[in-house]
Amino acid sequence: MASRTGEVVQALGIDVGGTGIKAAVVETSTGELVQPRHRLRTPQPASPEAVTGTVAELVRHFGWKGPVGCGFPAVIRHGQVRTAANIARDWIGQDARRMFEAATDCTMSLCNDADAAGLAEMRFGAGRGRGGVVLIVTLGTGIGTALFADGRLFPNAELGHIEMRGKEAEKRAAESARTRGDLSWEKWAKRVDEYLRRIHALLWPDLIIIGGGVSRKHERFLPLLEVDCEVVPGQLRNEAGIVGAAIAAEEQT
Repeated sequence: MASRTGEVVQALGIDVGGTGIKAAVVETSTGELVQPRHRLRTPQPASPEAVTGTVAELVRHFGWKGPVGCGFPAVIRHGQVRTAANIARDWIGQDARRMFEAATDCTMSLCNDADAAGLAEMRFGAGRGRGGVVLIVTLGTGIGTALFADGRLFPNAELGHIEMRGKEAEKRAAESARTRGDLSWEKWAKRVDEYLRRIHALLWPDLIIIGGGVSRKHERFLPLLEVDCEVVPGQLRNEAGIVGAAIAAEEQT
């Protein structure tokens, strides 16, 4: 069962990213963090053993004994890792859920990291109350996507890996591409716009929500986009993955 204080349901949310692994205890009825989040650097290489150790260290930091949700940068099916875009390829085929449960002695829920961020934005953020087709796009080390139709998640929509000018889209349009190439906001916005136009031509979403840490600077690039769709910044910013992971843990209790 989820940890309860009166009528308050709490779960520990963990967000595994390419550069950092963040966690916090979340009140899942409101999406609020019960205490400040804690961040550790993602091990390099991000091997199964190293990442599992970091996840266990975060659980110990909070002294947590209840359910844990984890957003993970890969396609996840029944707790098993099926891809490895921004983590070590040794993860492919690993049962991450069982590994994390064994290391933490906690019940673990595992989902794609962008799906976790999408769950948070749809329940508490920019997608709250929105029907139709909603696409959440997280711009960070890579490009994560979460696709919803009338509030229902279509899991593991790995649309950051579509081809774009001979490369995977995230190699050209992720926030890491902007910093790596020292691109101006204007040049980077053109790449993001090209990416969103390609996605729009395939899915025709009613709303696109831009998440990830760069969304806090949305005024620098969102006004430059010309894609024929409503595009808004995410409201939960860097906390979306943590909150969404906690929601996933709550939904499985």
